[in-house]
Amino acid sequence: MAKALLGHVGMSADPRLIDEVRSLRNKVARLEDELARVRAANDALAASVTVEDDLSTLSLSQASV
Repeated sequence: MAKALLGHVGMSADPRLIDEVRSLRNKVARLEDELARVRAANDALAASVTVEDDLSTLSLSQASV
């Protein structure tokens, strides 16, 4: 195990891995931003729905059954 540790120390990281990690971090950041926007839009839609809207939707769906 010591050889494995010593072999790892002082070795520079593979540039391809560094680029891939950077790309994945950027993608995660974009997805987190998109998730925040979608959650905000969902919250706004949920806040705009009234009880009467919910009841009419329920009665319409029950009438079609």
